[in-house]
Amino acid sequence: MLVQLEHFFRRMSRLLGRGLAIVFLLMTANVFFDVVMRYFFHNSSVGMQEMEWHLFAIIILFGVSVALLEEGHVRVDFLYDRFSVRKKAVINIIGTVFFLLPLACLILFGSFDFVMDSYKIHEISENPGGLHYRYVIKGMIPLAFAVLIFNAIGYTVQNINLYRRNGQTEEVCLRLEEESK
Repeated sequence: MLVQLEHFFRRMSRLLGRGLAIVFLLMTANVFFDVVMRYFFHNSSVGMQEMEWHLFAIIILFGVSVALLEEGHVRVDFLYDRFSVRKKAVINIIGTVFFLLPLACLILFGSFDFVMDSYKIHEISENPGGLHYRYVIKGMIPLAFAVLIFNAIGYTVQNINLYRRNGQTEEVCLRLEEESK
């Protein structure tokens, strides 16, 4: 059951990663267009520059969730690398449950008022020619941390499975089960 759950979380993370890759391509095209307009045509748009920031914010906010399940996040490797796979799994579970999840919940629930205040006043950019509907990008904060909590649960499941398999990959465990039959 936990193995299927791990696969579900991994599929969702990879789907999110593909979506972020598209956002990254859009941001790259936006930056390219802005640079060409600025340096070749001496024309620049504040809205285009703000769109770069908004797309970059989406990539960073949601990219943290993808990095977590893909083991791309930062840790103290000079200690961590010396541990056994089971110890690493225990450290990951403890770190996720006692540090990541409480902080993500704090930011998730703490950001609702921030977003609602922006929505109530229909906040727009303070720059002339800037983007309207600033509350939309601010609304990405609680959404991104909800996704982070979702992926943190998946990361915990992944490490529970790793601990249960005694550090062996799933393919090795399946092969050993087939051989024992």
